[in-house]
Amino acid sequence: MVGPVPGTARLLRAGMGAAAVGLLLIYNSPDTTPTAGAPAGPAAPPAAIAPVAPVAPVVPGAAKPGPAPAAAAGAPTLKQSTPTRLRIPQIAVDAPFTELTLNATGQLNAPPPNDTNLVGWYKDGVTPGERGNAVVVGHVDTTTGPAVFLLLSMLRPGNKVEVARADGTVAVFSVDSVETFAKNAIPDQKVYGETPDAQLRLITCGGMYDKQKRDYLDNVVVFAHLESSKKA
Repeated sequence: MVGPVPGTARLLRAGMGAAAVGLLLIYNSPDTTPTAGAPAGPAAPPAAIAPVAPVAPVVPGAAKPGPAPAAAAGAPTLKQSTPTRLRIPQIAVDAPFTELTLNATGQLNAPPPNDTNLVGWYKDGVTPGERGNAVVVGHVDTTTGPAVFLLLSMLRPGNKVEVARADGTVAVFSVDSVETFAKNAIPDQKVYGETPDAQLRLITCGGMYDKQKRDYLDNVVVFAHLESSKKA
């Protein structure tokens, strides 16, 4: 995609990609029907499983790409660099990243369900630490048991999220809020829209599990902003 002004093309593409991720993220999750002998789900907090985060064309009513907002004064940003590891000390997360790509139907492939300690990042979107909105998803349980984002909903404002990057830097994010949205009422612009500073969204499923739909009813979303960076 080529933007109208030099230097904005990547931001516009990233904004559209993030918004598009949101459109189908709220509708698709892998089947989590427990296998024989497996627990029905974690006892507490409410069980959730990582969404399949598909990408689809922007449709009416969804977050629309547009001119990037003015940069926030004094807000730190980093150059583009692939994320390699996610650490969230408060909930004992220490997991490598996998790059998520599109399948033949234009949907974003989910992280492999057989690896419970893995998070996924849409490789054609903003990298964590860059100006914009980076989207990361991960399983919280699978048919084999608890997974990486089991305790995601327990994060609180001020908690730190660290993303190690291929350039040898660590982007340190501070949690702003943790919110739960019904999957049929996701505020697309708030969750997936372009931002004037470097922000991060950690997303998984939550709420009650609908056995008929074989899907959770809600999405848990962690909102965070880049606070600082350091050497790995």
